[in-house]
Amino acid sequence: MRLSPYFIPVVLGLSLGAAAPVFTTPAQAGVVIGVGITVPIAPPPIPIYEQPPIPGPGYLWTPGYWAYEEEGGYYWVPGTWVEPPVVGVLWTPPYWGFEGGYYGFHSGYWGPTVGFYGGINYGFGYGGSGFDGGYWRGGDFQYNRSVTNIRNVNITNVYNRRVVNVRPGGAAFNGAGGVQARATQAQLAAARNARQEATAAQIRNREAAHGDPQMRAAANRGRPAVAATARPGELKGPGVVAARAAGRGADRSAAVRGDNAAARADNRAAAHDRAAGRPNAARAEANAARNERGAAARNEARAARTDNRGAVAHHTPPNREAAANRAAARHEAGANRATANRQAADARADRAQTRAQARTDHASARGQARATQGQDRAAANRQAAEARAQHAQTRSGAAEHRQAAAAQRAQHAPQQRAAHAAPRQAPQQRQAHAAPRQAPQRAAQQHAAPQRMAAPRQAPAQHAAPHVAAQRPTGGGGGQQHPAGGGNGREHH
Repeated sequence: MRLSPYFIPVVLGLSLGAAAPVFTTPAQAGVVIGVGITVPIAPPPIPIYEQPPIPGPGYLWTPGYWAYEEEGGYYWVPGTWVEPPVVGVLWTPPYWGFEGGYYGFHSGYWGPTVGFYGGINYGFGYGGSGFDGGYWRGGDFQYNRSVTNIRNVNITNVYNRRVVNVRPGGAAFNGAGGVQARATQAQLAAARNARQEATAAQIRNREAAHGDPQMRAAANRGRPAVAATARPGELKGPGVVAARAAGRGADRSAAVRGDNAAARADNRAAAHDRAAGRPNAARAEANAARNERGAAARNEARAARTDNRGAVAHHTPPNREAAANRAAARHEAGANRATANRQAADARADRAQTRAQARTDHASARGQARATQGQDRAAANRQAAEARAQHAQTRSGAAEHRQAAAAQRAQHAPQQRAAHAAPRQAPQQRQAHAAPRQAPQRAAQQHAAPQRMAAPRQAPAQHAAPHVAAQRPTGGGGGQQHPAGGGNGREHH
């Protein structure tokens, strides 16, 4: 690892456990110095992996990257979900840049806007420029569902906007042989504006990766077993996601092959020279060694091409050398087409992943809708059961009321029957009281009856009356005799 003025700001003398966030600005020249980490070999390509589910609202995604240490070489720092230091800031990922024959490391930082990160395709919203994974609105972060893995978490502040580069991949450095991208004025301004370095959780995540030998590129061949984790520093458990594949060209990477001996030798020589007070000599020697290695590599390549041309000339007439050149051009064109086909295949895979994510989201929405409908039905069934129970209780109360009324009627029935029977017995009682009074009358009638029956026996005396009357002297008035006791000659008994 070589230290040189590479214009990478680092905050010194600040504790990670400080409560208040600390931002660095160009005006703070007293606490910011230019420190750079430069390596003579390129980092491996970005591995291909999936994003773990977000652990909860308020977390932001920080993509994985290749870090470097002198003894072990490059090692992978897994992507993870972290809580931002303050509301309203976004993470600008670190990146490697090739300049002056060395690969320099540019640290990531938090700021109001996303700055330049070398055009590296870190995926999941960091497709090379800016961030398409979401934005701040007020105090809430709005998540883009097309690039954010939102599962098993109730997050309502979401939207859906299609993004082309969903998965990570490609070169991990900017410059010759890597990603050809230049910073815009807005991105440069973002780097100059107020910014905050990595949080304590991010540093803990990097230290955990540094302490695991399996995270080194020479051990995992560019395909780390822990490519991402749901929480910082947790390299085991259900939230760990392994890389699906190494990045394209990882098998040709010197870092993956473990060719770090030259880099370590240069670093040790530079450290020795710095200790001896000869930094310029150390730099000059390192540059000379690099130039020698580059010249040797170029000479070997030219010798190989010369041998190939000699072999072609030996077996091919001179007039067919142009045909050989055309064949080489066709071969190169075929290689370019193969590269284009692989890129198209990656694009198709990205589209397939987008469709799969859409299907997953749709299925999740359907499941939530079914669960909501089931809950509604269960609530309706409970209400209906409560209504039936209340109705049954009402009917039971009515039945009890009827039984009480029947029992009361049965209790008062004898008294009512006695009360109704009293008027019907009164005539009989009156007859019983009237019977003694009628008895003398009947007795008088019974005594009178013999007298009426004896009256005819007096008839001779009555018939003798005219005879006695005839013996009387004749009176005036018509000489008509009337029987005694009446003028119509009838007897009245």
